Amino acid sequence: MTYVDDYITGLENTLKAVSRSEVQAVVDFLFDALFEDRQVFIIGNGGSASTASHMMNDLSKLTIRSGKPRYRAIALTDNMPLITAWGNDVSYDSVFVEPLRNLMRPADILVAISTSGNSSNILSAVTCVHEEFSGTVIAITGNQGGVLADAADLVVRIPSEHIGHQEDGHLIVNHVVCNALAERIGELE
Repeated sequence: MTYVDDYITGLENTLKAVSRSEVQAVVDFLFDALFEDRQVFIIGNGGSASTASHMMNDLSKLTIRSGKPRYRAIALTDNMPLITAWGNDVSYDSVFVEPLRNLMRPADILVAISTSGNSSNILSAVTCVHEEFSGTVIAITGNQGGVLADAADLVVRIPSEHIGHQEDGHLIVNHVVCNALAERIGELE
């Protein structure tokens, strides 16, 4: 087999092992949250930062149905001047915490995307959300999920040791969740 065959076969096997019940729990929670006017904040580092932006885009646009409420979603990864200001002036651990303190309201939602689940800036944000806002944390993680999986309220793990498969899985989870939400919102009377 070639690397291409190995990679794609490994990704297929990974996707087959993704917990459908974990993904469905996220869909159900975000559906209910729409009607509770809860804002969704999304964070991640590196490739996960681009997935955070992609998820914000899909929640904000893909789920729109005429006459129905709209998601209020923000990817905190999209403001590089603010990220670099906090990172430079305080610490990289504060790049998500401080914007959350400006924008989050009690009971809002944080979606934290991380392959390792151990990034200190992500974990700082999770602590902030729970302790300061009584918010809900949804984690989309890699195989083990790290500290993030233990700290989150809802978790979707991508069961592979390969980071590429994990990141591919994160994008697929985004598409499944957002398309499922769009369909469910569209079915409302």
